[in-house]
Amino acid sequence: MASVERGLGQGLLLLFCALLLGSARKVHIKKAEAAAPGETLRYLHSAELGQALQALADAAPAGLARLFSIGSSVEGRPLWVLRLTAGLEPERPDEEPGGSPLPGRPQVKLVGNMHGDEPLARPLLLRLAQELVRGWANGEERIGRLLNTTDIYLLPSLNPDGFERAREGDCGGGAEGGRENSRGRDLNRSFPDQFGVAEPNLEPVPEVQALIAWMRRNRFLLSGNLHGGSVVASYPYDDSPTHKPSGIYSKSADDEVFKYLAKAYASNHPIMRTGKPNCPGEEGETFQDGITNGAHWYDVEGGMQDYNYVWANCFEITLELSCCKYPPTSELQQEWENNRDSLLAFIEKVHMGVKGFVRDAVSEAGLENATIVVAGIAHNITAGKFGDYHRLLVPGTYNVTALVTGYAPVTKENIEVKEGDATEVNFSLQPTVTPPARNVTQVPTPAPVSAITSTPVQEEVPSPTSLHQPIQPVDFRHHHFSDMEIFLRRYANEYPNITRLYSVGKSVELRELYVMEISDNPGVHEAGEPEFKYIGNMHGNEVVGRELLLNLIEYLCKNFGTDPEVTDLVQNTRIHIMPSMNPDGYEKSQEGDRGGTVGRNNSNNYDLNRNFPDQFFQVADPPQPETLAVMTWLKTYPFVLSANLHGGSLVVNYPFDDDEQGIAIYSKSPDDAVFQQLALSYSKENTKMYQGSPCKDMYPTEYFPHGITNGAQWYNVPGGMQDWNYLNTNCFEVTIELGCVKYPKAEELPKYWEQNRRSLLQFMKQVHRGVWGFVLDATDKRGILNTTISVADIDHPVTTSKDGDYWRLLVPGKYKITASARGYDPVTKMVEVGSKGGVQVNFTLKRTDIKVEEGKVPVVNTPDTSDPNEKEFKTLIKDLSVENGLERLLLASSGNVSPYRYHPYKDLSEFLRGLYLNYPHITNLTSLGQSVEFRQIWSLEISNKPNQSEPEEPKIRFVAGIHGNAPVGTELLLALAEFLCMNYKKNAAVTKLIDRTRIVIVPSLNPDGREVAQERGCTSKIGQNNAHGKDLDTDFTSNFSRYSGTREPETKAIMDNLILKHDFSLSVALDGGSLLVTYPYDKPVQTVENKETLKHLASLYANNHPLMHLGQPGCPNKSDETIPGGVIRGSEWHSHVGSMKDFSVTFGHCPEITVYTGCCYFPSAGQLLSLWTDHRKSLLSMLVEVHKGVHGFVQDKSGKPISKAVIVVNEGLKVCTKEGGYFHVLLAPGLHSIDVKANGHQTKHIKVFVRPDAPSSVLIVFDTENRIFGLPRELVVTVAAASMSAVVLTACIIWCVCSIKSNRHKDGFHRLRQHHDDYEDEIRMMATGSKKSLLSHEFQDETDTEEETLYSSKH
Repeated sequence: MASVERGLGQGLLLLFCALLLGSARKVHIKKAEAAAPGETLRYLHSAELGQALQALADAAPAGLARLFSIGSSVEGRPLWVLRLTAGLEPERPDEEPGGSPLPGRPQVKLVGNMHGDEPLARPLLLRLAQELVRGWANGEERIGRLLNTTDIYLLPSLNPDGFERAREGDCGGGAEGGRENSRGRDLNRSFPDQFGVAEPNLEPVPEVQALIAWMRRNRFLLSGNLHGGSVVASYPYDDSPTHKPSGIYSKSADDEVFKYLAKAYASNHPIMRTGKPNCPGEEGETFQDGITNGAHWYDVEGGMQDYNYVWANCFEITLELSCCKYPPTSELQQEWENNRDSLLAFIEKVHMGVKGFVRDAVSEAGLENATIVVAGIAHNITAGKFGDYHRLLVPGTYNVTALVTGYAPVTKENIEVKEGDATEVNFSLQPTVTPPARNVTQVPTPAPVSAITSTPVQEEVPSPTSLHQPIQPVDFRHHHFSDMEIFLRRYANEYPNITRLYSVGKSVELRELYVMEISDNPGVHEAGEPEFKYIGNMHGNEVVGRELLLNLIEYLCKNFGTDPEVTDLVQNTRIHIMPSMNPDGYEKSQEGDRGGTVGRNNSNNYDLNRNFPDQFFQVADPPQPETLAVMTWLKTYPFVLSANLHGGSLVVNYPFDDDEQGIAIYSKSPDDAVFQQLALSYSKENTKMYQGSPCKDMYPTEYFPHGITNGAQWYNVPGGMQDWNYLNTNCFEVTIELGCVKYPKAEELPKYWEQNRRSLLQFMKQVHRGVWGFVLDATDKRGILNTTISVADIDHPVTTSKDGDYWRLLVPGKYKITASARGYDPVTKMVEVGSKGGVQVNFTLKRTDIKVEEGKVPVVNTPDTSDPNEKEFKTLIKDLSVENGLERLLLASSGNVSPYRYHPYKDLSEFLRGLYLNYPHITNLTSLGQSVEFRQIWSLEISNKPNQSEPEEPKIRFVAGIHGNAPVGTELLLALAEFLCMNYKKNAAVTKLIDRTRIVIVPSLNPDGREVAQERGCTSKIGQNNAHGKDLDTDFTSNFSRYSGTREPETKAIMDNLILKHDFSLSVALDGGSLLVTYPYDKPVQTVENKETLKHLASLYANNHPLMHLGQPGCPNKSDETIPGGVIRGSEWHSHVGSMKDFSVTFGHCPEITVYTGCCYFPSAGQLLSLWTDHRKSLLSMLVEVHKGVHGFVQDKSGKPISKAVIVVNEGLKVCTKEGGYFHVLLAPGLHSIDVKANGHQTKHIKVFVRPDAPSSVLIVFDTENRIFGLPRELVVTVAAASMSAVVLTACIIWCVCSIKSNRHKDGFHRLRQHHDDYEDEIRMMATGSKKSLLSHEFQDETDTEEETLYSSKH
């Protein structure tokens, strides 16, 4: 202040020349004249600016102005703020700088010169202050009304240090510096960010620290951040979760309000309202209505305007006032004229919306920090010190709720907001009764400031043997979404050791579908620990379940560690609680609704409990986002038991919910006895429910014996959630109707807790009944995933989880239980289940055929390796294969890839060249050939040694764009390529994958068709074919050598230079027009070699996609199409010949799957980001999977590699070893037989066990050569056999001859014919040339007879 005083005379001289005009006016008029501009606008240095502001504050009428500093810059310059409003009290020494706020008067701030080289706000805000003071003194109506009703704060320079370094006339910035503060920090990148990963370090930015502290001391409602460099009004959000540099519209909950505010400024600015700033170098840049969403323009992480909105009540927009950042002094007057009306109009908008006071109904005292909730807008504000609030809203009709701890909330409905001044709405809240005091050891953790109402609960009367009584919930009231959100965050924050709050998706209106996990190890599936879930509020107007589940969360959290029952449950069960599956419907429902339907359905007006796939009927309604999110959730976690909480009756309803006739009839599930036991476990603890006649006044004839019923016997519910749970997962679910009234009054909620709390706990305990245990591999003792656990005479198997653990609910009795897994011999055990607790039954399975082949065919497993790098990589593959492994990779990745536009051929070429030039050490860009119209068919290789042969590395190719009208695949592959390159040497997992994989990406096989295809052509076939009109996916005909001359150039290039030239282990082709994966063959064939492997690869892709695996593409032209698991053989879907997939398998010896990325062939560019988000995990899963299967090395006994050896898998599939004796073949998990053949060696027979989460490596050594004396074994053996036969034959002939001679010498004469006829017959036979001439002679050679017989058989 000393410098201000020293310069006061100079300031008065500059600014008070108007005082010389006369002394006849009243004093305040004289001061007004003093405040009027006495010179042309100019830039003032910091000391001068302080003097001018002080002079203005001193000259202003009493009680109108106050100057203060909120802090200092790095170099110690004060951050001056001038406060202007009527009725200010004299400054007191004990109050905060600037003074206290005034009741009911909204606070507005304008902040300038945040970037030191953008100083236009300094003279403009000074001139604005002068205008306001002068107008007030002169009695101008507009100014008077503004200052009488508005608390205005003007901060001309947040970065005075930067200003001192900047230079006038520097329009582009950066030439002389000054943008950042003195420590080189950009102040508009230094605030905490809602999408940031870590809290920023504020130590280098005292300016930001000062501003945040000032904001926390006040309750600013409206703010403008004045910049330079363009002419546009920018509004939140300024960044997005992806931080894509531009093009992402990041919408806040108050998007309509922000657009309204931005237009209020822009529409009064002569240049801004045109939307065409025409700034030098950006002449083509336009902004509709002169406004823009910040992130859509360009991403600003850590910006001030978003901080204002997210962390305070303040709505701030950023105002770019001129193209030139530091315009010359000569232009300042014109800039003032351009912005004067805009500034005033903007400030006036602080009065729109609703305003009023929130008071205690008894004392009428204002309730500070009361929460103001507007239905349908997920952003609350809080009341000020006096209970005063002001909520900015655009014209419309609203329901507004006021809530505060210790008071019953009040909602005012159908409040009409009009143009102009705010609608006044006051709230009077009734205090609730304080809960009775508890024993000191049982006092719950004090609640933080949040919207919680406390209502007493009747304490449970201690039993004579009970020394401990659990702490009961105290928060009994209806929680709207924002209130529920606060509640859940509160308990997640207060009990981090046993809770984890997560969301499984969003509703139609983008509300989170929250789940609270409660476990002693939250976020982790503990092997052997069952998982349980409760779901509430599936029908939006059935609210009791929602409130009971919030009570249950409170109860479990507060009693863990002190209450044995709760502690045991939490330590031995992983509990998931979803309070609201239909938050949109809830917001539309109304308290007091007994049996109505308002709010029952979701925002698309579909009943969520009729929206699940059904076993008996085709569900016609399209799948809703809430339904899809829950189905994905249920497929993600190994849930064992569940309950779906409803309202409208009082009964537990168990499967099945419908039957094939569609009538009310008992529809018995295979586990009917189990379901009855589960239902009774709940109803027995609820006295009224167990009586079975719950709603006599509403349904006098309704009766449920023991409070339970079969669903279909009560009434038919096709498309229900409980049946889907049972039929599609391991989870047993029942539906619990909690009361006759759907939306009871809040004061009745304690009664519902009392009636249901024991039931809720007892039902959870049922998850531990039946049998449970582990299924282990006999060889390595590791758990076996997806083992089937079947119970004799109960047609409902369950499967094991990733650790081999399983749970099978059963009623007491004796059972024959079998564990079976592919590649293993099944094991059966007799088990007796008792009435208390579960029985642990473990199974150890031996791999198939080990016994039979013992000593003959070795079973080969992955051998241990001494190479630590190899072990580390195998560990990585296993880690990426487990649940959430790829999610962790994505979370740890650096840089965000967010596709936001399509790349026609020229852009695609430049994009690929850009990757090649920026990442030359890991990429190689080549052309496979040209299209009909001479466009290049680009191929990008990504590897740590691009264009070098590494035969031991698996090779994978991704191809897209075979149909030019389906370019989504092209964009996904470009995004994948950028993601991999950006994360190389930044993300350890990605780096290792690139180092050990040869990745080839061919993004556009049909560039000519792509050029003529049209965006938003969801069903259009324009561009599908190439320029000759040929569908390229019918041009890969099988006899490729005969027709090679007539091939389309694109097909020939792909065949010759991609499929046939390289040894790929896997190929993934991306197309469009549905949401599924097909595997070979596309042509009709009777059998498919290696079908299990091909189907496994396709299923892997589908299972990593959030929707594809559900098997309901939901395409408009085939809305009823169902594809089980999202996977189907090509010929069973769209049969055709000449496909690339079939050619790849038949002639390229490479398995290929085709991914159909979505129903729309060519969706709008705005959908690319969500498509990339949906597919990126699946694409990365292929990079992991290509390392599995069997990796082998074939060598002879001397260690010499054998190339071109033939590997025959399962007597069908054939691959050959590469250079160095390497081979790799992908196989489905399980046991496989392999025959290895090589010239000069005996065939080797082995069996290999392939794991689902790790590669299997084999070393095949030919220990017996197939040569004797250097000649092939077969030849030597054949010659030897022939030689031996000749020797034996010769010996026989000699023996016969000798025998004849011996007889002659013995008898002394020849044998005489006894009849003349015999001689004549002999002569006749010899004359005819008969070979049988001597057959009757006793010296006939038997060998001749055998030869004749053989000859005869051949003819």
